[in-house]
Amino acid sequence: MAGRGPQTFKKRQKEQQRKEKQQEKMARRLQRKHEKHTEPEIAPMESPESAESLDETAIAHEAS
Repeated sequence: MAGRGPQTFKKRQKEQQRKEKQQEKMARRLQRKHEKHTEPEIAPMESPESAESLDETAIAHEAS
């Protein structure tokens, strides 16, 4: 950096690193926020096979 002293150059580099870190943090926050809002909160349903086996056992108990 022509025309600038070593202290100013170091200070500028440090400031750039701080800004980059700040942007990375903001991106992570936004990503977590986005993931939180897109996750389904509904529990997964039973598979059709397990539902059929439950029906068969219920019928067997009623017949007894």
